[in-house]
Amino acid sequence: MAKPKRRTPERILETALRLFNDFGEPNVTTAAIADEMNISPGNLYYHYRNKDEIVEALFARYEREIDALLTLRDTAPREVEDVWFFMHLLFETIWKHRFVYRDINDLLMRNRLVETHFQRILAHQQQTVVSLCNGLAAAGALDASPDEIAALAVNMTLVTSFWLSFEQARHPRKPPDIGQGAYQALSLAAPWMRAPARRLLETLSHAYLHPPSRGDTP
Repeated sequence: MAKPKRRTPERILETALRLFNDFGEPNVTTAAIADEMNISPGNLYYHYRNKDEIVEALFARYEREIDALLTLRDTAPREVEDVWFFMHLLFETIWKHRFVYRDINDLLMRNRLVETHFQRILAHQQQTVVSLCNGLAAAGALDASPDEIAALAVNMTLVTSFWLSFEQARHPRKPPDIGQGAYQALSLAAPWMRAPARRLLETLSHAYLHPPSRGDTP
């Protein structure tokens, strides 16, 4: 059975997301989106009156997805593997909607909805990191005071939010390694980890950062 055709509003958002991610939201016009889809600008404006409406629709998708991830992790088991897995899922979500992070300063200045909702997302992410760190501390894997955990949550949120921009500045023509970003964020917690948890983090990190070559024996 053939798959049903996607509706035009959905195609507009998918095309806009791809173009925003590839070229930056400020550099993409509604005319460019319509041209990429091979539809008339009038057809696009029938569904979205301007680019701000497209941005807000895409931001709403991003917000739902990242909120689901952050809420899930609020109640997840507290182990080093959980935090490692969470950071990778977080970076995958950020990469999927990377224009939000790369163009955030421009978006914050232009769009009040993005400004207020992005603040709430950052606060939710900090809360989730605090929750995960408190779980590690309760399990005896982390030795940090509440103030240290609060500062750690801010720093990890800072790294995750601006890693893509940092990597783009370092290597403008090279796709970033989001796994490396996850490692950099999680490594901030390493100084407070007790020996067994830290060794496990080192094992997980080494397996990711130094995978065996094809010629290596298992």
